[in-house]
Amino acid sequence: MRIVCVGYRDWALNIYDQLQREFPEYTFLMQLSKKDFSEIQIEQFKPDLILFYGWSDIIASKLIESGKCLMLHPSPLPKYRGGSPIQNQIINGDIHSAVTIFLMDNGIDTGPIARQKYLSLEGTLKQIFQRIEFIGFDLTRDIFTHGLNVTDQNSEDATHCRRRSPEQSEITKEELEKCSAEYLHNKIRMLADPYPNAFIQTADGKKLCLVTAKVTEL
Repeated sequence: MRIVCVGYRDWALNIYDQLQREFPEYTFLMQLSKKDFSEIQIEQFKPDLILFYGWSDIIASKLIESGKCLMLHPSPLPKYRGGSPIQNQIINGDIHSAVTIFLMDNGIDTGPIARQKYLSLEGTLKQIFQRIEFIGFDLTRDIFTHGLNVTDQNSEDATHCRRRSPEQSEITKEELEKCSAEYLHNKIRMLADPYPNAFIQTADGKKLCLVTAKVTEL
């Protein structure tokens, strides 16, 4: 098989590295940054599958309509289609999620599902990414071995989320006055590095970044 791996996020690159080691008999084309991405190079490579794990830029319809593009989305699709799925689930208080690998179409996270497996959103963001790596590799290995076997999503069950902006990382005075400790704890832990950290604006015009927190009783 000929496999193209496109991505730039650390967890996606770690999955790709494991796949190369697990399947030395396959031929891989690695495009591991946005500047390395080349549709022409992919077309010339004539791949059997193209993995867009952790990718957020627009992809040409010509590639998508080839029926070869797979995306990994850390949510139980069709729930939480769209941007910042991990952050949006955590801030909503969800702890039960999934890693979903689906065959891309021209919609946003709407393509038929190839594999889906439970993902816990408890713990630190680092621990969540480690789980995504482990599950994502395991599911992709199964696809390489047994084929896609896709199932259409039920759009009637779909929910949607929007990509979060850095400005939304602020913990406002209103949130401190009205929100629970658990909500604020979730906001802080969902915005650990490499995301724009949760912060409080201080009287001297600076940002006090909050990278970790814990909840205790008074």
